This record gives sequence, C-alpha cells and structure tokens, in this order.
Amino acid sequence: MAISNGPMLVLQMQRMGDLVLTFPLLLWLKRCFPARQIHVVAEENFFTPLLPVSPPAAYISWPEATSGALHGRVYSLIINLSIREDAARLAGELSADEKLGPVRGPDGALRVHGAWQLFRTSLVQNNRHNRFHWADLNALDIVPLTITQKTRFGPPREPRGQEAKSVGVFLGASDPAKRPDAAFYAGLVRELLDRGLRPVLLGGPDDVPVAREVRALFDHPALDLVGKLSLAELVSAGRTLGLFITPDTGPMHVAAWTGLKTLNLSVGNVNPWDTGPYQPGHLVLRASASCARGCWACTRSGGQCRQDLTPRRVAALAATILRGPAERLERLKMPGLTLFGTERTPEGLFGLRRLGLPEAGGAPSADELAGVFWRAFFLWRLSGAQAGPVRAAWQALSGAHPRLAVNLKRSLPALASSAARLAVHGLGSPRALLAGTAPFWSPLAGYMEAALENEDASEESTSRCLEHLEALAEIL
Repeated sequence: MAISNGPMLVLQMQRMGDLVLTFPLLLWLKRCFPARQIHVVAEENFFTPLLPVSPPAAYISWPEATSGALHGRVYSLIINLSIREDAARLAGELSADEKLGPVRGPDGALRVHGAWQLFRTSLVQNNRHNRFHWADLNALDIVPLTITQKTRFGPPREPRGQEAKSVGVFLGASDPAKRPDAAFYAGLVRELLDRGLRPVLLGGPDDVPVAREVRALFDHPALDLVGKLSLAELVSAGRTLGLFITPDTGPMHVAAWTGLKTLNLSVGNVNPWDTGPYQPGHLVLRASASCARGCWACTRSGGQCRQDLTPRRVAALAATILRGPAERLERLKMPGLTLFGTERTPEGLFGLRRLGLPEAGGAPSADELAGVFWRAFFLWRLSGAQAGPVRAAWQALSGAHPRLAVNLKRSLPALASSAARLAVHGLGSPRALLAGTAPFWSPLAGYMEAALENEDASEESTSRCLEHLEALAEIL
C-alpha cells in the first residue's frame, strides 16, 4: 500500500469510454485516502468535455506530462491504466512509493505491477470466461472489497411525461464491427415510430456519413442531431430522453454515468462483462451464440451476433422498457438473444443478471458456470475472499455437467506439468501454456503464463503458480 501523503497519479491515455470507467477508481481513491490529491494524465480532447461530470481530480494533458511537469515530485501511488508504451516509460521515470500497472524500468524491462493488473493483461485474447469489469480491475489492487461493498451507485432516472416516448439512438462506435449497420438503424427508426416512440439520431462528427445513409434509407422525418452536439450538450439532451440505445462506445459510458437508462446493443468483438454499462439498472442485449459469450476478435463469418438482432425486436424491447413495469422484462422470450440487467454483486462489483424466460433446455451452460467458478476463484486467490463460493461454484458445475467435471479433473495434472516445464525450460513461444490447455483452464493458464513471463520465471513466481494449482486441486 502507498505509505506517504504525496499525491496519487493515474495514467489513462485511452479513449473517452476508458476515461469514464476510471471514475469509480477516482471515487474509491478519495474514499481510501481522503487527504491526498489525485492527479490524472489523459488526452485533453477527452478529459476537457468530461470535467463537469468527473469526480474531483487535477487533470494534466499528455504534452504537459512529457514536458517535465510531473518530474521532481514524489507520488504516494502511480496507477498506469494505459497500454501505451510512452505511458509505461513515464511510469518508470517518475518517483513513487508504489506503482501499479505496466512500468518500463531503468533496466529497460516492462513489468506489470499488481496481481489484478497482471490478471487484466492475461485477458488479452483470453476473456471468454472473464467476469470482471474493466472499471473494477482498475481498482482491485488498491481498493479493498470492504470499500466496494459499501459503495452505492444510484439507478438510472425513471422517465416522466414526454421523456417516456423519446429514445436516443446512437449510431457510432470506435470500430464499425462494434455497431449495427445503417440498414438496421433505418429499420429501428421506423419500428420505434410505429410504436408511438420518438427516435432521436445521435452521434459524433465521424458518424455523419452513417446518419446520411440512414436518412436515405428512411424517407420519413426523424430528428437528426448527429455531429451537432458537444459532449456537454449530449449530456443535457440525455436528460430529455427516456432511453438510450447504443453500441458499446464512449457516450454509452457517459450516459450510464449520468443516469440515462441505457440499452446496450452488444455486437461485434466486445464483451459486456469487460466493458458493458457499469452502473446498476441498465440493460445489455447480446446474441446467445456460443462465440458471443466472450469475444476478443471475430473469427467467424456471417455475423452470427447480429442475425437475431432485428430492428423489430429491439424496438419492441424498447417499448417494453419504457412502458414498464420492470417485471415484464422477466417474462420476455427472445430466441437467439440474451437480455441482461446490470447489477452489483455481494462484493460490490459489477454483475450481469440474465433476464427473460430461458430457452428450451435453459439450464445454465458450462460457459456460464465456468465464469462463476473463475470469478470466485480469483477473488479468493488475489483478494483474500472466502473459498466457500469457489467450492459452491464447482459443485454447481459438476452437478449440472458431471461428465465435464470428471474430464476436467483428469486434465488438471497435465496443466500442472505444462506449467512446471515452462518454469524450468523457459516460456519459449508466446501462449505456449494456453495453446496446450483445455479451454476451461484458460483463465488460470493465461494468468500463470503472464506471471511467469512478467518475472522471468523466477522461483517466487513459480512458487505462486504452484500454490494456485494446489489450491485448485484441493477445491476439485
């Protein structure tokens, strides 16, 4: 833990959404260390419009940070949340009692400090069973669960009067693969109007061509504010809306943070467990296809995560949300799609609760139960939570899928042998441990591989990996 009373520094040079997901960390840092200042280095074009909704912090632009404005000061804590090489170098150059995240040291080696920051690193192309939100992973190395358990985020505003008919439809995303196409949006506008709702097209300057295409496909008037609003104006306009339909994008996180009820159309290579709307009370609609349960990059043709996501079904869902009561969502049946509600877990962390009626044979899948198991396992091993939930999760999985459980027990010694070989003979090719591991073991295999690589397969890192394996064997 940080030991001095010097300021704390957070490096977050990613996009707007990543900066918004840093806000819970800033709140928790202030709660844990009320006497210390918080400095945040971020891109000025992102933090400037977010200042009115940000928790208290002193923001510093990247040019200011690299011109020496931070040097000569001793920080109590530096948390680098950026994947940029220049951020890792800056974290290495500055003085601090404690550093978390990627740090480029004086010897030129890149090390990831903090068990949870290392866990986040291990999720790259390996997030299928992940059940930890990025906003929580930002904080878990420094903020104890006793603090997160006491945190309460308010539910989204309930629309009143004409607000209950106004629906914001955000067209943009950082990657076209992460949003529906113009034909979908044109159909959605038509379906919303048919249900007596008032759609409002929203987006940034880069989304103007998409809006133009939507208008060309839909020849009836619809309020088009794409490219016409600043972020502050978008937040203000959000107060007149009853619902915000959006892909996984920065304005989605701004909307959720400012209390606008959000329906996240989770398509493409995103995972709502990683980056869905963080506050409780929002909704996520995702394909039920196996490939959509944890996706880092799309590997299948045909857009399976979009096939069942039709304008009519989304508009009907929007009408149900706005016209309530909320219990109606529990009775919905949406074949090919899964509807989630965002919530808080007993630890005060992000959670997704499945809504609606299950499909035929709708017992929890092995994927779902694996996610529950690994979530409990890493909370136990990295945050000192109790082992009881891990045992309960394993019993649930083995009870629902007894054959799988037997095969997993048989394959565990092979994972241990592979890890031991890596520790003795070196890591060799990247992802060597993951490549030779049954998919169920991938969260632990990826974490052990990252830990061994991070510490050059030292005796200490090898010993910790063996302890994780022994603990796992005891549970099984």
